[in-house]
Amino acid sequence: MQAQPREPDAQRDRWKLADVFPSVEAFQSAMREVDEALPSVRALRGSLAAGSDVLLSCCSTFARLDALLGRLRSFAGNHASLDLRDERWGAADAEVGLLAARYAEARSWFEPDLSALGLEAVLQMVAAEPRLAPYRFPLCSVMRRSAHVLSPAEERILALVAPSLAAPATAYEVLANAEIPWPTLELPDGEAVVLRQAAYTRLRAYADPTVRRQVFDGFFGALAAYAQTMGATLGAQVQARWAAAQARGFASSVEAALSADNIPTAVYDTLLDQSRRRLPTLHRYLRLRGRLLGGSALAYSDLYAPLSRCPRAFPLADCQELVLASAAPLGPSVVEVLAEGFRGGWLDVYPRPGKRAGAYMSDSAYGVHPFVLLNHHDDYLSCTTLAHEMGHALHSWFAMRAQPYPTASYAIFVAEVASTCQEALLVDHLLAAARDDEERLFYLGAALETYRTTWFRQAMLAAYERDIHAVAERGEALTGAVLTERYAALVRSFHGHDAGLVTVESPWTHEWQFIPHLYYGYYVYQYATSLAASAWLVQGLRSGDPVARDRYLALLAAGGSDDPTALLARAGVDLASAAPYDALDAQMNDWMDEVDRILARRTA
Repeated sequence: MQAQPREPDAQRDRWKLADVFPSVEAFQSAMREVDEALPSVRALRGSLAAGSDVLLSCCSTFARLDALLGRLRSFAGNHASLDLRDERWGAADAEVGLLAARYAEARSWFEPDLSALGLEAVLQMVAAEPRLAPYRFPLCSVMRRSAHVLSPAEERILALVAPSLAAPATAYEVLANAEIPWPTLELPDGEAVVLRQAAYTRLRAYADPTVRRQVFDGFFGALAAYAQTMGATLGAQVQARWAAAQARGFASSVEAALSADNIPTAVYDTLLDQSRRRLPTLHRYLRLRGRLLGGSALAYSDLYAPLSRCPRAFPLADCQELVLASAAPLGPSVVEVLAEGFRGGWLDVYPRPGKRAGAYMSDSAYGVHPFVLLNHHDDYLSCTTLAHEMGHALHSWFAMRAQPYPTASYAIFVAEVASTCQEALLVDHLLAAARDDEERLFYLGAALETYRTTWFRQAMLAAYERDIHAVAERGEALTGAVLTERYAALVRSFHGHDAGLVTVESPWTHEWQFIPHLYYGYYVYQYATSLAASAWLVQGLRSGDPVARDRYLALLAAGGSDDPTALLARAGVDLASAAPYDALDAQMNDWMDEVDRILARRTA
């Protein structure tokens, strides 16, 4: 099935947020409904021991309110993203956040009270009441965490101080995005550019290596002037995370973070170990990058330079056709879902004044459909972004239709699997259809960059995150100087600085100040583990094996019905083993072999 070429259309290329609430009045009514339910939520405290009927009442009440809050977040947040200048929707989005915080406080008694019943009693209640079956896994997850659940009073305190524990991240965001006086750089064509974050991201790929170096010097030099302050904010965030982990009786911050989704620490350990073991593959790629850029020694400022010119434009209709065609290995039902999303209502496609930058998929409106925000520019990145976000949308679509609300939402740990699988299938399709070596070289270079940035870079950041948390857990101070020193050692080790492979100059080691994900709490490692999982899964999809396809689609439909590692295991993936990383390594080397063959043909 192909998307029909067409001109941009205001109706078809915009979200249908009326699918969530038909009017602002309906949104406001739902806000009141949640707010008015809070006293009854508090009144349920202490009632669980009365039996399965009460437990069912609690679970169904929470599911209804959680789902309603999800719709409220979708409606307000997505409206706000369409025009960040519109204070009305920004305020509405903030009000939803405050309502969600009040709701969390109102039900903060539930996990302590449930834990006090004991696992056997909870399982007996579930067995006695068939309508509790959809809640079995979420309830068992609470019981699994029961050793780290505090008393109701302590849980209420943690719920109340949660916004304060996030204050360092808020302070960092304000400083990094609004208050740093960024320098101005004059480009060779006479354009004067303020080197704030968006400009840095664009100009680090500038064709002239001298300009790239100036961009790095100017941007990271500006950040370096605030290393002391940003050291205080990141240090405070790490300390807050460690304090919360200790309060719940965890031995480390990473154990606390992984416990939420029952991820074994062996998965994190394997990622860090495998990333170190596979550095020869990264270094092979860096040497190849040097050859493609002219044979000179690489600087860290050269890592984002394009390896070749994009061979074509990628208008939306073409991108949709490519995504549909590349999804063929997943079967006609998947292609039809993608086509349905493209027909209208799922996507907000084009950039406009005030619209949020970047791209995301929003699935918090259970029972509706996913919403995908894009900023399409008719370029290759726009095409791969469409594939990526539609991979997320497929995951959520199949999960929402196969799972009841309590088990529809999947963990972040598996969230990037479907998106990166969709990207990989797109790359396969583009390579197969490439008209000549130059076009193939472009796609191969882009794919290798995805692996460098999503695999090795995110693994490096995961190692850094664990390192700085370990410093805090030893009772040592995390200052800007300490954070810079540790980042410098790590980034130079990964990129072969001492061996003369890639030079990482001192101002550029302030890159840690550019990474907001460090405030998220053991988040970045999941980019790398998800890419490893998708590399393993795509092997089977690429071969046309129907068993591999059915396992993959079952993973999407499973949503959050089990622990994420268990769901991946049923699809054939063990991220505590080397096998997925073998697949990553083999794919990256296969692509580099093909680049070598193209370069050999050039010189023949």
